[in-house]
Amino acid sequence: MKYAVIIERCESGFGAHVPDLPGCIAVGCSREQVLQLIHEAVAMHLEELRLAGERVPVPSSVAFVEVAA
Repeated sequence: MKYAVIIERCESGFGAHVPDLPGCIAVGCSREQVLQLIHEAVAMHLEELRLAGERVPVPSSVAFVEVAA
């Protein structure tokens, strides 16, 4: 499955979260690091859901809006 990941620059580096998986977040010093960490966080989050007998959310659609700058 592919989940949308939101990456934002913050004071200490980069933060990431997954809208389809509330509470699934990561923070890293670089974009590359936060991508690796969020990948691991998603895997752990899904495993915890399975172990708890909860439903694994199906990824929702992602749309982008393009505007003139």
